[in-house]
Amino acid sequence: MAGETITITTQDGDFTAYVARPSKAKAPAVVVIQEIFGVNAVMREITDGLADQGYIAICPDLFWRIEPGVDITDKSEAEWKKAFELFNAFDPDAGVKDIAAVIDHIRADRGCSGKVGAVGYCLGGLLAFLTATNTDADASVGYYGVGIENRLGEAEKLERPLMLHIAEEDQFVPKEAQAIILQALKNHQHVTVHGYAGCDHAFARHGGEHYDEAAAKLANGRSLAFFQQHLA
Repeated sequence: MAGETITITTQDGDFTAYVARPSKAKAPAVVVIQEIFGVNAVMREITDGLADQGYIAICPDLFWRIEPGVDITDKSEAEWKKAFELFNAFDPDAGVKDIAAVIDHIRADRGCSGKVGAVGYCLGGLLAFLTATNTDADASVGYYGVGIENRLGEAEKLERPLMLHIAEEDQFVPKEAQAIILQALKNHQHVTVHGYAGCDHAFARHGGEHYDEAAAKLANGRSLAFFQQHLA
C-alpha cells in the first residue's frame, strides 16, 4: 500500500507526517526519525519497509518549525549545505516534544496495538536516544547518532529498551566520542550497543556514499528482531 501524509496537531502548531500501514488490522507502530535531509525518498522507503514488516510506520516532518516540507537528497553540495544549515538551526528538545506528540497520536490510532517504537538515523539517531530517555516509547533504535556524547547525563532516565548502532569510522562521531558513549552505556541494563568496524556515517543509507550492504543488513536485522521482541 502507498503511504499517505497526515497532519499532527499540537499546542505549538500543526505539522505533517508520512504514514505507511501494514495489511493487518491491528499492529504495533514505529516512529521513523529523519536524517538532516527531511522526510525524503530514503525516509519514505524505510517507512514503507517497516509497513511491509507488519508495523504502522510514521515519519514526522521535524524541521517544520524551521521550514516545513523539506525533502532533499545527499547528492549535491547545495543540498548538503542546506541540510547542515537546518541541522544547526534545529532544537533537539523541541524535536523530542514533537516526537512525543507523534507517539501519542499513533498510539491512539484505531489500527495501533498500543505499542510504539522509534528508529532514527544521524540526527534521528540522537533523537532516538532522547526519545528513549524523554518519552514513553516502548523501544528505541538509533543509527549513528550525532551528539549523543553531549546528552549522556539523561541516560539515568532510561527505563525502556534502547539499541544503538555505531559506525566505528564515523566522520561525525569521532573515536573519543564513541569511547565516551560506550563507557557510559556499556553496563546499562536497558541498552544494547553494536559497533560496525570499517563503517562510516550513514552506512545504512540506501544509495548513500558510505552505504555498506552487509553492515546495513546486519543492523536492520538486529533492529527488526529488537522490535519483534519489545513491541509484540
